[in-house]
Amino acid sequence: MVLSPILGLSNLPVLLILVGAALVIAEAFAPGAHFFVAGVSLLFAGLVGFLVGSVFGTPVMLLSMTVTVIVSAAVTLYGYRQLDIYGGSGEARTADSSSLRGQTGRVTKRVTSADGEVKLDSGGFNPYYQARSINNKEIEEGTEVMVVDPGGGNVVTVEVVSNLKDGIDRELEREAARQREQSSE
Repeated sequence: MVLSPILGLSNLPVLLILVGAALVIAEAFAPGAHFFVAGVSLLFAGLVGFLVGSVFGTPVMLLSMTVTVIVSAAVTLYGYRQLDIYGGSGEARTADSSSLRGQTGRVTKRVTSADGEVKLDSGGFNPYYQARSINNKEIEEGTEVMVVDPGGGNVVTVEVVSNLKDGIDRELEREAARQREQSSE
């Protein structure tokens, strides 16, 4: 074909393989799926173009590479979203410090009013936070705690979960005590 040497289409599959591989490697340096979907799509299109072009020629090669880019991009994007590698749905991330209020976790280093560390159950990429206790109480390692004040940085104020009782909990305890008294009479 006359267009192939002029436009360099015979080298297109090799170029796509190289660009696709470079984008996949770039993803390792800048994670977040910025380059991954495009890189995988171009890499597959280059491989298909290389195999198909040597057998069927340039027009079929171009068509097959176009279809491959579209299909592989859709499949890769779908798979990426299903796997939720980087917590894209927000489940594995903390949006801001105020979202830490009410989070539970465990003490990993004894917590005092001046020092300590906790690991929050849903604390995001790095679930370890510096922690301070409320009312100068000491909280021992392994104790389950809840964030009562997220602070605004990497330091949260926590309270032992068993110490946190709201109005509903107190009312349930009163009702349970009344029932015990009535059943013992």
